[in-house]
Amino acid sequence: MGRRRKNVYIFAPRRKTHPFRTFMLWLLALMLLACAAVLILNLASNSQVEYLIQRVTVESLPGDLESFSILHLSDLHAASLGPDGSALKKVITQKNVSCIVLTGDMVGESGDVAPLLQLLDMTPKDVSVYLVAGDSDPPPLNPAAHGSISPYADWLQAAVEHGAIYLDEPESQVRGDSTLWLVPEYLYSLDLDSAQAAYTAQRDALRGDELILTDDQAAQLRVAEYQLEKIASIREKLELITEEDIQVAVSHLPLDEEYVSTMLQWTTKTDVFSFHRVSLILAGHYCGGQWRLPQLGALYCPAFGWFPEDSQIVGLDYLSGIPQYISPGLGASPYYTFQPGRLFNSPAITYVQLTNRMV
Repeated sequence: MGRRRKNVYIFAPRRKTHPFRTFMLWLLALMLLACAAVLILNLASNSQVEYLIQRVTVESLPGDLESFSILHLSDLHAASLGPDGSALKKVITQKNVSCIVLTGDMVGESGDVAPLLQLLDMTPKDVSVYLVAGDSDPPPLNPAAHGSISPYADWLQAAVEHGAIYLDEPESQVRGDSTLWLVPEYLYSLDLDSAQAAYTAQRDALRGDELILTDDQAAQLRVAEYQLEKIASIREKLELITEEDIQVAVSHLPLDEEYVSTMLQWTTKTDVFSFHRVSLILAGHYCGGQWRLPQLGALYCPAFGWFPEDSQIVGLDYLSGIPQYISPGLGASPYYTFQPGRLFNSPAITYVQLTNRMV
């Protein structure tokens, strides 16, 4: 039997643990736990849709329009809010509303229209749903061949088939003897005569007797004819809108004080499409700053820098005395290049109620 090998390490000194290394390991563990807690809390926050209520005073509001209500949604960006949209479905029918307004970027860069169609299918069938396109949405009109004779892009055509009304001309809501008009904001700065001349020239060029149109040219012709029909419809509605009617301007991009002030200087109360007649502006785009810190508000917004005021990016504010409500939004916008997702910023929809009482 061989001799047992002597353990040469039996008298080796025990390795010492460096205090700084132990501290760093504990610090790293705490940081990981904190990050996990933040992610869990944020996930819980984003899985619920907030239902906000905003009353807006309109001093000239007729009695028939007292408590007229608009359910305002914006910036879905093709987000799926819970299985089968359950998080949104819970709140979208909480109250009876006069109409629903979607202020753009409902599809977003992905072009995925399915979540928008799901949302439209949730809305009450007897309530009108108005839609404007956002800057991240694919163009609403398609001047290229796309397998359809509709001038609408495929995503917009699908939305219209599911009940949306594309708001590219004034649309009315009548209550008793009073009328409220939802007006796409671009009409307040559009020169109808110049636009009509441009589309007429384009149409006439494409209608040349000796010209055989390609599929793309045929699509361009349909868009030009559509725009001319739309301008004709707008001119007809110009004759219907009165000074007593209420106008709500609908825009994806929020307006600013300088723009509204300039537009007020350029127009008068006798002009039908004038900010002198606008009682409320509805907008979206900023998604409440996307990343928000508890008690501090938005972290950063490209348009306003670090820690912008909420009045600039979300909620109710006044521009030359005209109330503007900016939706907190529902999804996450690519506008925030380095801020993916929503952080401590729950998706929200807003019940906007008009009143002639001071609130």
